[in-house]
Amino acid sequence: MLDPTVVISALNAKPPEIIWVLLLVVCFSSILLMQRLFGTTGLYVYVALAIIGANLQVLKLVQFSVYADPVALGTILFASTYLCTDILAEHYGRAAALKAVWIGFTSLLFFNVIMALTLGFTPLMPEQAGEKLAWALSTHQHMAALFTPIPALFAAGMIAYFVSQFHDIWLFRLLSHLTNGRHLWLRNNASTWLSALIDNTIFSVLAWVVFAVHPIGLEPLIFTFILGTYLLRIIVSTLDTPFVYLARFSVRPVVAEAAA
Repeated sequence: MLDPTVVISALNAKPPEIIWVLLLVVCFSSILLMQRLFGTTGLYVYVALAIIGANLQVLKLVQFSVYADPVALGTILFASTYLCTDILAEHYGRAAALKAVWIGFTSLLFFNVIMALTLGFTPLMPEQAGEKLAWALSTHQHMAALFTPIPALFAAGMIAYFVSQFHDIWLFRLLSHLTNGRHLWLRNNASTWLSALIDNTIFSVLAWVVFAVHPIGLEPLIFTFILGTYLLRIIVSTLDTPFVYLARFSVRPVVAEAAA
């Protein structure tokens, strides 16, 4: 039986840049596979999982060689949702892409509510656990560290998510109209690059200035929080271009889905 701790230890021994590329390939390939197997439903499921997963990944900081300070994860997973909405807008229409945005929001909201109720149960006491259930005593603290949402960060993230995703869909469709459906690479990258900057800006301003108990200064706001991970998001957007073209071969017509 494959021991996951062995796999994790082996991955920990690799440079984080290698794991970053591996994660990118896994995410983008999964999108094409989900689209091929389940059509729009597969893309909706991916968006829901990616939004929840990205909000958990962001809690882990990693030291990359190209950055002086540790960087929070979640960039690839969250940015991959733009690939989903671009594929939906390209092949299934604006309404399908907007539906994905709402599914992502409601999935994260539902998940947070469920986990809040889960944490609401009284933690197991040592005298109740005994020796057989001693392993479960620390579970509540571990779950609380992962699943207790910070209201300010949650609100900032959801506002930024809505605005940037709606903008991405709008600009993608506008560029498609202006280019008569040509230059898919242009609308894919242009819409995502600008939308990612909007997302970073709105989230950083709200989370670290407007909603913050101790607001940060202008310089760290711009250069650390807004622009700090923006380069990574541009790289992710550029690397997803081949996959948005490959998605043409994975399209399942809506009529076929309805008949299935």
